[in-house]
Amino acid sequence: MSQPVQIARLGAALALAAFVAGCGPTTTPEGVNDVYEPTNRKVFGANQSFDSAFGGGGSGPDVPGPLAAATANLASTVQAPSHVVNDVLQGDVEDAVHNSFRFAINATLGVGGIFDPASSFGLEERENDFGRTLAVWGVDQGSYLVLPVIGPSSQRDLAGMVVDFAINPVRYTLPVEEQFWTLAVRAGDEVFDRLRYSESYDSVLYDSADPYAQARSIYLQNRNFETSGDEADDVYIDPYEDLDF
Repeated sequence: MSQPVQIARLGAALALAAFVAGCGPTTTPEGVNDVYEPTNRKVFGANQSFDSAFGGGGSGPDVPGPLAAATANLASTVQAPSHVVNDVLQGDVEDAVHNSFRFAINATLGVGGIFDPASSFGLEERENDFGRTLAVWGVDQGSYLVLPVIGPSSQRDLAGMVVDFAINPVRYTLPVEEQFWTLAVRAGDEVFDRLRYSESYDSVLYDSADPYAQARSIYLQNRNFETSGDEADDVYIDPYEDLDF
């Protein structure tokens, strides 16, 4: 892909991010900004049906430990360059250096990212994304959204996913065929997480009085904690986390 085309696509992604993050009513401290709730509930129901069709809410297959671990390590490695870019955009030099060393070690000593020797050196993963970058830049999260298959998000985080996909250096260094496999690895990691934490997922999606409201509350509390660093009374694990391509 030529450099002018890459620059044009990146510019389009940034323009879309600015548009999506800026549209819609702003979030107010009095309550949840969910102006699209009727549509969101329909998408949530479709996602729930999709999840159920693949074993959600029942006894799923056992998680193959070594394969799941290798997939998680690979997913972490292919996302690391994007983490570094966002660290830089947020002016966080310490995390940028930390994640750069982590990537270099796992990409080499970790056999392309299959193993995670960096963690044994104290270089654990420090996740970052463009949604958080937008939050640091003062962009409001906008309205809550539920995306097909992906699940809970917001206008700001949807814009962040688009830009993360565009700015990840991996996209400009690997052939198209290998880029496809990086996406497959990340999708596989999400599937393994779904199996690994099936009890937590199922308790929200199938055992709650209002699964939609419960999933929304969990997502927004977690995301607020991640983007603001504010201490919260209850911190949950997001059972329906984004795929921030």
